[in-house]
Amino acid sequence: MHVVSPALNSRLRHWISDVDKARHLAEVRLARCLGRLRRAGLDARGSVGDSDPLQAIADALHFFPADEIVIATHPEERSNWLERDLVERARSRYAQPIVHVVVARSQPLPVAA
Repeated sequence: MHVVSPALNSRLRHWISDVDKARHLAEVRLARCLGRLRRAGLDARGSVGDSDPLQAIADALHFFPADEIVIATHPEERSNWLERDLVERARSRYAQPIVHVVVARSQPLPVAA
């Protein structure tokens, strides 16, 4: 499996091309995720992706021909991606089945501010 961790950034930081913190935090999230998957016995690799999740998926599909795409989001009340209808937009754009997983955490993962 290939995990993509988008480099989530604030609009201001994106406008001024300040992506270093967003990329670092995406690397931290990716390392945590890959560690958990590998401890569970799964063969998992990953990369940091574009801040736009649809673009991150497209980029990853160029070198990892996935049979299925899993999109993990926060619950609806905390998810900007769900507000922007990400899951349905992905389903209309990609031929692969899209599985949506809602991740509930007691502590949020780091995101660039």
